[in-house]
Amino acid sequence: MSRVRDILMPEGTTKPLVDGFQRRISYLRLSVTDRCDLRCSYCMPERMKFLPRKDVLSLEELHKLSLGFIARGVTKIRITGGEPLVRRDIIELIQALGRKLGDGLDELTLTTNGTQLVSHAGALVDAGVKRVNVSLDTLDQRKFAELSRRDALPQVLAGIAAAKDAGLKVKINAVALKDINEGEIADLIAWAHSEGHDLTLIEVMPLGEIEADRVDHYLPLAEVQARLEERWQLIPSSHKTGGPARYFDIAETGGRLGLITPLTNNFCAGCNRLRVTATGQLYPCLGGGERVDLRAALRSDDPDANLNGALDEALRIKPERHHFDISQRGEAPAQPRHMSVTGG
Repeated sequence: MSRVRDILMPEGTTKPLVDGFQRRISYLRLSVTDRCDLRCSYCMPERMKFLPRKDVLSLEELHKLSLGFIARGVTKIRITGGEPLVRRDIIELIQALGRKLGDGLDELTLTTNGTQLVSHAGALVDAGVKRVNVSLDTLDQRKFAELSRRDALPQVLAGIAAAKDAGLKVKINAVALKDINEGEIADLIAWAHSEGHDLTLIEVMPLGEIEADRVDHYLPLAEVQARLEERWQLIPSSHKTGGPARYFDIAETGGRLGLITPLTNNFCAGCNRLRVTATGQLYPCLGGGERVDLRAALRSDDPDANLNGALDEALRIKPERHHFDISQRGEAPAQPRHMSVTGG
């Protein structure tokens, strides 16, 4: 029996989440851990210092927090990390949230590095998850090991296959990295489409200190798109998933390509999301330092009222846009926290 008990939705909390720029918030990206079993060099240092476990929200607190968001009009929740599937008993939380599908929640999904999918794909489907995003930047085993500092490509590919076999729709997310994987981006797209998977390319984001300089990694997707159009016909698509990607159908492969361009083509005008870390810190903007402490609200004497007050404050301070920039060598990252802390 699940340890995450079903609880009633808070009463009188149906006021929708609308920020100061009249953007309706309907999407929660919920990090359940900052821990990961890979150490991708553009994401974190090799010797990453992870959060003390006592600071991390319990599964029950994550569940209650999620219900509070659903009561305020959030219809889509994406479970993230770190690597969410390394958290012990995480399937219990996903099962509990899955019981809200059709009852306030339209979609429950997950972003993963794929290493744990062989063990969990079937349980995700049973819980109501219909699609997952899998982060994969290269199909070259040596390069994967260098980039992630772990020789885990066969494990990831087996996980992707297991997800497909279980009936999950898989989308591949690949970070475009100058002089690292830029020469194989087209081949990665062709492979994904041949397997029936959409693929989205993402510009590297300046979050957290790493050993290298991100100027050396940054590859504008406008350049990548131009190269791809020398090989294929990219047809603009009206497809939407609720995220920031612009989509194209590729006639020759029969698949779909997404582009997420936080640096070259700001997408903040349509932002519909909030991000919560595993410690309950709500960041209204991925690229901003503004935050609200939901853990304090959850652990207070009146958690329902204080959680709603905290959500109202988050809407008040949510900025109009982020200001990512990777142009000068040696510049500090836009924010000191790593992507694995905020939630991918």
